[in-house]
Amino acid sequence: MQILWLVKTLLPQAAAACGLAGANDVSGSWLTGQLAALRAHAELHLTVLCVGKTAADGTADGVHYRIVPGTADFAVVLQADKPDLVHIWGTEYDAAAAMADAAKAQNLPVLFGIQGVMRDCAAHLCDGVPDAYRRSGAVWHFVDRYIPGELLDNMQANFDALAAKEAALLADARYVTGRTAFDRAACAALAPRARYYPCNETLRPPFYAGTLWHAREFAAAPVLFLPQGNYPLKNLHTVIKALPAVLAVYGDARLVIAGWPPLDKGPLLRPVIDRMFPYKLYCKRLAAELGVAGHIRYTGPLDAAAMRQAYLEADVFLLPSSCENSPNSLGEAMLLGLPCVAADVGGIPSMLDNGKEGILYGEALDDKALADAILRVLQSPDGGTALGQTARTRALQTHDAARNADTLVRIYDNILQEEQP
Repeated sequence: MQILWLVKTLLPQAAAACGLAGANDVSGSWLTGQLAALRAHAELHLTVLCVGKTAADGTADGVHYRIVPGTADFAVVLQADKPDLVHIWGTEYDAAAAMADAAKAQNLPVLFGIQGVMRDCAAHLCDGVPDAYRRSGAVWHFVDRYIPGELLDNMQANFDALAAKEAALLADARYVTGRTAFDRAACAALAPRARYYPCNETLRPPFYAGTLWHAREFAAAPVLFLPQGNYPLKNLHTVIKALPAVLAVYGDARLVIAGWPPLDKGPLLRPVIDRMFPYKLYCKRLAAELGVAGHIRYTGPLDAAAMRQAYLEADVFLLPSSCENSPNSLGEAMLLGLPCVAADVGGIPSMLDNGKEGILYGEALDDKALADAILRVLQSPDGGTALGQTARTRALQTHDAARNADTLVRIYDNILQEEQP
């Protein structure tokens, strides 16, 4: 069985196999674990194409890796590799459409893997952010051409464009794989002629072994961990609004956010930077207005090992996003047994059973409900241990590497049998 993957990011296995400098610095994604698990299937011969800047090629562990630019001639690639099936991971990038067209021209079956439903992400991107921050004037758009920032109207336009590309790509899709009830519903709407195959994710290897989370004595200083907060879909602004209610009970509570803090180049450039990064400005002003700025800390970028440690040092994991289909960070937190609080949106209810495996709160923008959910975990007699342990049991099934590899190979086999004349 000859399978060709198209992946929009550089995987660490590909960087290492192709001898790229700095291969150890490539953090990878959940596909890293899926690739490792597929080694057990000797009948599967896999070529992995990663979209990157530098063309390269190499082989490792029986997998042929190629790094190609997004403008590559995929018809030539397919003629050279002669796959039986093309599996395209992600649905909104230009190379995916180009590969799909090339495969269709050569009568090759294509399986699309949903990695995020851009239609819904675009619809909810700026939920809860005041209009004053969502619109930038002509002057700032001019500045952005030369000093790129994160203007929210530009970001919205980009998300809308990605959603349109996704819709166009899926409209004629015949085979789609996803993970949650949310994915299935999106497939029914966007790819009405496609057969939908459920297949769960295998997460990054470091989260399956080693030390697990355990409750600690945090006194008045619990740590709330947010895995991403740099753009409004991740809903940091609602967490900031919820902090005063948490601090009223736990006066030294801290919110730890994975990623870079807002850029600051000193008082002279600060007004310009603030206008070029309006969401960060909104969060900064909101934190100052509510008196919680001193309780917020950014970690800087984290690799898998550092991210794992950040989970272990937290008391509650937060996922207040306005939209998610099947967030890897939630699966990782569950694998470690960390008690989770998440918004009841998208595919999250398919991953976490409310009240048994974690706490889901209603509307993503409801800061009171979020604060109540956080306090419910912190004030539980066991510090959320039972929730975390039950969530871990669920996650070990959902993200079982061997099971998910078996499922994926069965999907390939099913499609190829259906395609036989």
